[in-house]
Amino acid sequence: MLGYRRLSFVLAFLVMPALAWADINSGFYAGYQRLLTDYLVEQTLPGDGLVSAFDYRSALADNGLQQTLADQRAKLMGFNPETLEGREESVAFWMNAYNFFMLAQILTERPDGELVSSVWDYGGRVNPFVDSVFERKSFAIGGRAYSLNEIEKEILLGDDYADKGWKDARVHFAVNCASVGCPPFRDTLYTADNLEDMLAENTRRAFSTERHLRVKGEVLYVTELFKWYEEDFTEVSGSEKAFIEEWADPVVAGRVAGTETIKFIDYDWTLNSPANFPELR
Repeated sequence: MLGYRRLSFVLAFLVMPALAWADINSGFYAGYQRLLTDYLVEQTLPGDGLVSAFDYRSALADNGLQQTLADQRAKLMGFNPETLEGREESVAFWMNAYNFFMLAQILTERPDGELVSSVWDYGGRVNPFVDSVFERKSFAIGGRAYSLNEIEKEILLGDDYADKGWKDARVHFAVNCASVGCPPFRDTLYTADNLEDMLAENTRRAFSTERHLRVKGEVLYVTELFKWYEEDFTEVSGSEKAFIEEWADPVVAGRVAGTETIKFIDYDWTLNSPANFPELR
């Protein structure tokens, strides 16, 4: 049965027309954008911080949801990533792919018909005998199955992009793990034209949100992203604190400069649905 499924996967790819980057600029991610436009909720906080949530329940009530997901998956399946040209196109494409696949996963795999309460309900930390959602090679692009970890850690933040000078630690504030503790999910697609502005804005606004950064006296509290990916931040800025000061709002950066100790804010893995954000109730 497994061999048959793999053969079907390959045959499906072979009969699909290859899509190039031009197709992306003409609505390649239209289905994904529709979901963002219709069901993503963004709330600006004092100081221009940002929280956002996805209204999964309303999306599931959409009669066209399954067709939208299927159409978007088919486009990704038929796309040849080797046609991507340059840093901006490549980074934008893979970040959109990561975020779409995570969203589609939550909407599609619902144990007993119910939404998961956390991405870890799929396996991993809670059930170490089952691959986590990040490890599963079940997301198809160009006839190949990828895992979310591959897209994030081996492509966007991998050695090949590093060698090309494309690796950017701000990606950690753009890919979204469908959790309350994640940096804000955005209702705008990443494109070659807006990539730099969006990366800078996402990072700045996350640092202006107390869920990701706060200062108490001489102690700087930051998201656990800085614990898990310390090397990515220090590689580009020399230290985690220097990275924050470079990309934070000047007022926040000034407060950060006066701190002496870094501590980490517990990451909230609760599903990023509106009811789980006090700011959105």
